[in-house]
Amino acid sequence: MKHRSVWVLFLILAIALSGCSAGGAPTKGDVIVFVAGPLSGFQANTGQTVAGGVRLMAEQLNRSGGLLGYKVKVVALDDEADSDVAVSVAEQVKAAIAKGDKVIGVIGHPNSGQTAAAMAIYKDLPIVIITPTASEVALTHQGYRNFFRVNAANDLQAKTAAEYLVNKLGAKKVAVLYNDDPYGIDLGKLAAAELTRLGAQVAFSQQVKVEQNRFPDEVAKIKAAGVDAIFYAGYEVECPYLRADLRDAKLDTLTFLASDGCFLAATIDNSDGAAEGMYVTGFAPSPKSSVDQTWVQAYQAVEYRNPDTYSVNGYSAMAVLAEGVKKAGAFSGAKVSDAIRKLDLSTPLGKVQYLDDGDLRAPTIYIFQVKGGEFIQVAP
Repeated sequence: MKHRSVWVLFLILAIALSGCSAGGAPTKGDVIVFVAGPLSGFQANTGQTVAGGVRLMAEQLNRSGGLLGYKVKVVALDDEADSDVAVSVAEQVKAAIAKGDKVIGVIGHPNSGQTAAAMAIYKDLPIVIITPTASEVALTHQGYRNFFRVNAANDLQAKTAAEYLVNKLGAKKVAVLYNDDPYGIDLGKLAAAELTRLGAQVAFSQQVKVEQNRFPDEVAKIKAAGVDAIFYAGYEVECPYLRADLRDAKLDTLTFLASDGCFLAATIDNSDGAAEGMYVTGFAPSPKSSVDQTWVQAYQAVEYRNPDTYSVNGYSAMAVLAEGVKKAGAFSGAKVSDAIRKLDLSTPLGKVQYLDDGDLRAPTIYIFQVKGGEFIQVAP
C-alpha cells in the first residue's frame, strides 16, 4: 500500500472542524468506548496492540473537542481469548449501560470465537460493535444491525492465499493445517476448498491445538506427503514453533504461508530465526507503510511502546465509530449504525464503505514475506 501520511492530516483536520465544543475541549461529560480483547495470557499482544490504536484515536478526538462535546473515555476489558470470559465481558458492558453510563460502542473482539459468543448479548444492546480483526464468515450472516468489521472475512483470505500460493508461488501439492478454534477451522476448510478449485492437490488437512508448541507428528506427515507448500491457519502462539520444527527437520525450504493470526511480531521473535522467508497474510498494511512517523510518535506518547501490526485496525475501528456518531449527530446505536452504513471514510486501512450486513464493500488482504527479520509487503 502506498504511504498514507496525507490521510492522517486530513482526518485530524476533519475532526477539528466537526463535533467540537465551543471552547475546543470536551465539556459535557464522558462517553465510554469499551475495547474488548485478550489483554493477558497467550494472546495479550493482540488485544494490547488493538487497544493502543483505539486510545490514540480517542486522544486525537479529545484534543479536538471530543464527540458532540463529550470526552471519549476508553475502557479496556480482558476476554483472555476465552469465549466464556467474552460473554462475561459483554455482561459487564450490558451492566454499565443499565446503570446509566453513556456507552457508545465496543471495539472488539479480535478473535472470531469470542466475537460470536459476545454478540449473543451485544446484539440487543443500543450500541455499535466494531471488530478490528474477527474474520469468520458467519459473523455477518446473522442479521445483526449493530455489528461491523474493518477487516476482510475468511472467504476472501482463503481465496487470496490460495491464489498467491498456486499462481504466484507455483504450489502444486499443499498441506493445510489449522488450529482448533472457530477462526482456524473456518479458514482451514475454506483454504483447502480454494486450493482444490485452483487445481492444487491438498495432500492432507489436519487440525492442531491452539497454543500447541511442538509438531513432531505433523512434521512427519508433511515430510511423508512430499508436499511443496504449507498453508497454516492459526495464531502467532503456534506458528513460530511449527516453523522452527520444520526448520529442524530440514523442511524450511518448503513454501510456507500463514494466516493473518500470525501477522504479529511474535511470529518472528519466537521462531528462533526460522521465520525468515515465510509468507503471512494480513488484514492491514504494516504501520511502516500506512502511517507516517508523526503517527508513530503520537502512538508512542499514548502507549509508551511501538505500534504493532494491528494498531492501525484499532485506530481505524475507532475512527469509523467516531465518524458514525458525528454523521448521526447522536449516540443512539441505531442511528449511528445507519450512519456507518453510509460512510465513505479514509483510514490507514484504506477507504471504508459498508454493505448492509456490516462487511466492507472492498476489503483487502495483504501478503507479507519475512525478510531481514521484518514483515515486508509483497502484495498487493
